[in-house]
Amino acid sequence: MKLRDLLAFNDIVIQCHDNPDADALASGYGLYLYFKDQGKNIRFIYRGNNRIKKSNLMIMVDELQIPVEYAPSFDEEVELLLTVDCQYGQRNVTMTRAQTIAVIDHHQKTVELPDLSEVRSSVGSASTIVWDMLMDEGYEIDMKLSTALYYGLYCDTNKFSEVSHPLDRDMMDELVVNRSLIVKMRNSNMSLDELKITGKAILGYEFFAKKKYLIIESEPCDPNILGVMSDFSLETEGVDVCLAYYVGKDEIKFSVRSCAKEVHANELAFFLAEGVGGGGGHIYKAGGNMRPELVAGKQTQIQGSFQDGAEWYIKHRMEEYFDSYDVIIARNTLLDTSSMDRYVKIPCKRGCAKLTDIFPENTRVSIRTLEGDIDITVNDQLYVMIGIEGEIYPIDARKLKRSYSLANEEYDVDLEYNPTIKDCASGEKKQILAYARTIIPRDDHSVIFASQIKKTVKIFTMWDEEKYYLGNPGDYIACREDDLHDIYIIKERLFDQLYTRKK
Repeated sequence: MKLRDLLAFNDIVIQCHDNPDADALASGYGLYLYFKDQGKNIRFIYRGNNRIKKSNLMIMVDELQIPVEYAPSFDEEVELLLTVDCQYGQRNVTMTRAQTIAVIDHHQKTVELPDLSEVRSSVGSASTIVWDMLMDEGYEIDMKLSTALYYGLYCDTNKFSEVSHPLDRDMMDELVVNRSLIVKMRNSNMSLDELKITGKAILGYEFFAKKKYLIIESEPCDPNILGVMSDFSLETEGVDVCLAYYVGKDEIKFSVRSCAKEVHANELAFFLAEGVGGGGGHIYKAGGNMRPELVAGKQTQIQGSFQDGAEWYIKHRMEEYFDSYDVIIARNTLLDTSSMDRYVKIPCKRGCAKLTDIFPENTRVSIRTLEGDIDITVNDQLYVMIGIEGEIYPIDARKLKRSYSLANEEYDVDLEYNPTIKDCASGEKKQILAYARTIIPRDDHSVIFASQIKKTVKIFTMWDEEKYYLGNPGDYIACREDDLHDIYIIKERLFDQLYTRKK
């Protein structure tokens, strides 16, 4: 859905969920300004039993002049109702009658969506979606709206700790915000009651010494407070991982912190919420949510009852996680290739770009991809490969030229997200595909050993001994025949598209 698709309507009501948070207010504000500038009769409302009372939100509404109305008794039937940061029909949205419904949201789909909808569950905030939609319309965003959208993402991703999608990071980079107001709102985020909740929760910690992780259960609170608990607790000697959570009526919210290189917080968050909610973030900071009814269903499958509630399930998943994987340090490891088959790459077109074609040698750059940011220094012997799904990884010129031949044509591919490269010093950003050339694997010059794995493995490659690459059961572990220490993972869904057994 595009915002222009809604311009056929003249009377529009934007509604966010009951008890709105910063993301709901910011994304609704952006939509309000857009439709107001298009000459529409527009209102921005929230309903439910409670007015906005949190000090940071009251500062936000007042300082940024957000025209949101508390309308608990709203009973008009509107021409177009646009729900933002929520989905029409969910329990946290008071029903409003309308001739036509539209939805903009970033949460998992839980109800039947109308034809007019834009739901992107992979991004961190509704603010990000609205920003991207406004950019698509060529709409000029002023500093007030920029500040609101930035703060919306900040709050909904636990102080940016749960940001995982590159579109979120793009918005963070592009917005010009009122920093002093951000600081003011950020430092008004905890009440004295929440300070008491934090202290009480931390005092009730459980420590699991064998795996060096801490679990904290809190009363329901602002999700950002869970991050405060996790951050503080991770500074404790001997604690490598901390999980803080609360059980609410509609969701179980949790925050994860890790200072162990063998445990990526975002991967642990995804593992905890898999099948019952959503989780993600950064290597060191992450979080997510679970649906209580789905947790109950999962626990019933496991032990036949739900007597111990979410606490049992969370502890069970933490135990499962730490028992689920092996670690391989590529530099110190040689795989037993006697039981592995030999494969060669299928001669299909791929892409690469030479870094010195994009930025000068010795420039420190950050490459932004769906998998995360890669920080490297440009040199004349360094290229980036572009995989068939847009994944980016570095490769030196020697290995590239030994395994591929360069075709005299541009690399043209349609990707979900176009990877970018940024000069870390100047902030200048360029599209990698604009410099990409087509390459074709050479016959029999890139032989690998590969076999499917039965247990999760974390590989610290020759390229990066600080950040592991994850392989799940069914994926392939591989190493080059001409460099047995070059060990890596090939995803199961991609293997047959990339490799064929060597005859």
